[in-house]
Amino acid sequence: MDKISLLRNMMRIRKVEEEIAKRYKQNKMRCPTHLSIGQEATPTAVSKFLDSNDFVVSTHRGHAHYLAKGGDLKKMISEIYGKKTGCSSGKGGSMHLIDIDKGFMGTSAIVGNSIPIGVGLGFSQYLKKTSNISCIYLGDGAIEEGVFYESANFAALKNLPVLFVCENNLYSVYSPLSVRQPKKREIARMVSEIGIKSIGGIDGNDVLACCDVLNEVIQSIRSGDGPYFVEFMTYRWREHCGPNYDNDIGYRKISEFEEWKSKDPIVRLKNKLNLSDIEIQNQIMAFENSINDEIIEAFDHAEQSPFPDPEETFRGVYA
Repeated sequence: MDKISLLRNMMRIRKVEEEIAKRYKQNKMRCPTHLSIGQEATPTAVSKFLDSNDFVVSTHRGHAHYLAKGGDLKKMISEIYGKKTGCSSGKGGSMHLIDIDKGFMGTSAIVGNSIPIGVGLGFSQYLKKTSNISCIYLGDGAIEEGVFYESANFAALKNLPVLFVCENNLYSVYSPLSVRQPKKREIARMVSEIGIKSIGGIDGNDVLACCDVLNEVIQSIRSGDGPYFVEFMTYRWREHCGPNYDNDIGYRKISEFEEWKSKDPIVRLKNKLNLSDIEIQNQIMAFENSINDEIIEAFDHAEQSPFPDPEETFRGVYA
């Protein structure tokens, strides 16, 4: 396993989002933004086993998924700034990212909205008899939407090449699982009763553990064994929507936050590297400098880019 590459990808996602949080107060970003700081391991691991011909759809918290799949950082930052050079021409913002060339087919602000789209994309792969798959990112809150069950049922019925990636970060906005779902419910076990092979409770903050599971799961899907549902346990550090920390408003305990922060996926992977090795030190320093330069360049590009022309407002809008 190329631990250095995994570390670089997680650190790139983290640094990008930390810069978004740092600059958000400047009021130049033209939309709400949902950060996934603390949740970098799962998308990094997923994308290690995908290529540009595999489809991905995502949620309102989609920066990490977009970047991990190969999305263009300049286009993403420009989109958040509402600029014409954004990946959705500045019309969608943070929650509407797309890069068709990379197989990243879009994020959505509506909980559960991208699930049937992802299943439909999987159906297209099935009809074309390819070995490619469709990956659907969803949160624990989307399990409470009826469209999830309809989509999962269809995926199971047609034996579609679909990977459901559930990032269970314990909260839907400010509501914990305890007030949304029955105490004894095991999400993965429930999904398995629909007829989808399922694995639950994976440590979503251990990128190597995620890779071990996903390597076998994705091979199974590619070989025609049908859909798979994998639940990764993880945790967002920042507020549901916005750049700040919100542990002061009472919906989660400081001790809970600190416990999860101690499971930082980046630190955990670093601890598995020989950091006293000069070559490893030099590799990390080199890609950190490269990431920092890339981020500065992306924000400069966004700030210098023009806003969309008014006559383009309804172009490409179909609903």
